[in-house]
Amino acid sequence: MNKLELLRSFVRVTELSSFTQAGESLGLPKSTVSEHIQQLEDLVGARLLHRTTRRVRATQDGLVLYERSLDMLANMDELEGLFRQDGLVLAGRLRIDMPAGFARSLVLPRLGEFMQRHPRVQIEISCTDRRVDIVREGFDCVLRVGELTDATHVARRLGQLPMLNCASPVYLAAHGTPRTPEELAGHYLVHYVSVLGTRAEGFTYLRQGKPVELELPAMVTVNNVDAYNAACLAGLGIIQAPAIGMSEHVAAGRLVAILADYPPPSMDVSLLYAHRHYLPRRARVFMDWLAELIGQAITRPLR
Repeated sequence: MNKLELLRSFVRVTELSSFTQAGESLGLPKSTVSEHIQQLEDLVGARLLHRTTRRVRATQDGLVLYERSLDMLANMDELEGLFRQDGLVLAGRLRIDMPAGFARSLVLPRLGEFMQRHPRVQIEISCTDRRVDIVREGFDCVLRVGELTDATHVARRLGQLPMLNCASPVYLAAHGTPRTPEELAGHYLVHYVSVLGTRAEGFTYLRQGKPVELELPAMVTVNNVDAYNAACLAGLGIIQAPAIGMSEHVAAGRLVAILADYPPPSMDVSLLYAHRHYLPRRARVFMDWLAELIGQAITRPLR
């Protein structure tokens, strides 16, 4: 009986509240995970999980064991790699969530470099506009842009992301090119909201280092980043978007960067993960690689 494997199965079931999802994250059949939990309960002499047809949750004893297991597994993970840092072979699955623009323009074009160094790591990349549940959906880390509102996870700040004001040549030919915020009268934004029907932000720019919001109408409102960019490319309005993802359109002439003296406030870029201690080494190595990659990109001037 491998007691560490029993603990790993127990930790994942506790975090995901599901034998099926725990098995998927560990690469094990559901039946094996269930057997692991039964063996662990027999071993410690206590019921660790409440099981119903709809969900699984830890008992009070289970919660105590869960907290102790995190430290124990973290210490074992560090111990295994203590004397073989140079020859360490990373293996297993990583599940990451990030904005589509980062994945498309920055991460995926360079991901092959990471995979060549660590060919036994399998990476799942999620790109969604919604805020994923890091623990319940089994993510090792999440790349977030903007203000962080969740204080329950560990945050690793990577820097600030420059933003651009953009419009298409077709739009500017029809409405003119504004030189100052005062000249935005008569112009339109593409509005972005996470939930349709809620209030959209206006045109936000920095004046003497302080953000100023100017309300502008929109011909179209979207709740998806790809649609937001596509609407701008189609000439439906002005957008304010990260330089990453927009620079290729600007360089190709599909979009024009406008109002350069009135940029939007930069946005924080952070990596979030669930536990400071119980983090697989493959996740730590990938996060270090991602942090370096993003650090280089967000400090590089727009060409």
